[in-house]
Amino acid sequence: MDHLRIYKDNYTDATAVSNIFIDEYMKDANDAQLKVYLYLIRMMNANLPISISDIADKFNHTEKEVLRALRYWEKNRLLSLEYDEERNLSGIHLLDLTRPRETAAPVSPAPLVTLVSKPAVQETDAYEKPAYTLDQLKAFKADEMTSQLLFIVEQYIGKTLTPSEIKTIFFISDKLGFSVDLIDYLVQYCLERGKKDFRYIEKVAVSWAQEGITTPEQAEKRAYKYEKIVYDIMKALGKNSSPTDKEAAYVKHWTGTLGYGMDVISVACERTVLSTDKHRFEYADSILNSWHHAGVHHLSDIVRADETFKRTKIPQARTVQTNKFNQFKQNSYDFDALEKELLQN
Repeated sequence: MDHLRIYKDNYTDATAVSNIFIDEYMKDANDAQLKVYLYLIRMMNANLPISISDIADKFNHTEKEVLRALRYWEKNRLLSLEYDEERNLSGIHLLDLTRPRETAAPVSPAPLVTLVSKPAVQETDAYEKPAYTLDQLKAFKADEMTSQLLFIVEQYIGKTLTPSEIKTIFFISDKLGFSVDLIDYLVQYCLERGKKDFRYIEKVAVSWAQEGITTPEQAEKRAYKYEKIVYDIMKALGKNSSPTDKEAAYVKHWTGTLGYGMDVISVACERTVLSTDKHRFEYADSILNSWHHAGVHHLSDIVRADETFKRTKIPQARTVQTNKFNQFKQNSYDFDALEKELLQN
């Protein structure tokens, strides 16, 4: 058969992949590893922000699988991983790929690469779904609590569960040791992210089991820490590291207890960054709490709150001319006094 010639009409909006990667590395990588590496190149070329949770959701993988793929490419010296002081992944550096694998100079592995909890073989054995018998499934379905759980899951999914799907729930309960409450939360967690596929639900369950999660409270705390809005707020406050538990708790307070969306929170972040480079989460928290007490619910309420604050607290403050560019950034709060108070705590 004659050779085929490949043509392309449009060369714009493309991601270039090294021939060395195609010739030397692609053949040994699995599906998840290929997707993760190619997606990293695409996002880097577009100069777009990214997180582990974003990659996991993009390709219907768990965050554990994404991290394993990153460690695989680090071992093969195609990238290096950067960690913060709390040993959370904070940066990914794609390395220059200019030489074939056999001629590439050896590179010492990053010291934190050894943090993988279990070898791959042990991991597979520990979390492999057993071949349940029909009698086992009947006994599982006959239990009153289990029967109620299956009914609830069917209501969430919107259909009768298939035998395969019931096996997945049985596996999560039996082998992974999840309580009924944790399975309930697990299914809701996946559905909130638009995932009804039971393979995805099983992957998330295995990931949580590997991380030692045993209660809905632990799962909620872990899940919220990796929500996109947390990273958006971290970026708005000028922070590039992974969020700490305390920082994630601040965000949960702002969005949950106070009920603010990103539009109002971003204004508080802007004012914080303009006023201080220390204790920024505490600073933004004081602003948002004061707005909450003042009855601020929307962007339009901020101007009203500022005017009220000027009249009641700082009557002699100079008048600031506002326009569409600065009406949400200018303020008359005594931020210097606030910063001193924060530093004393």
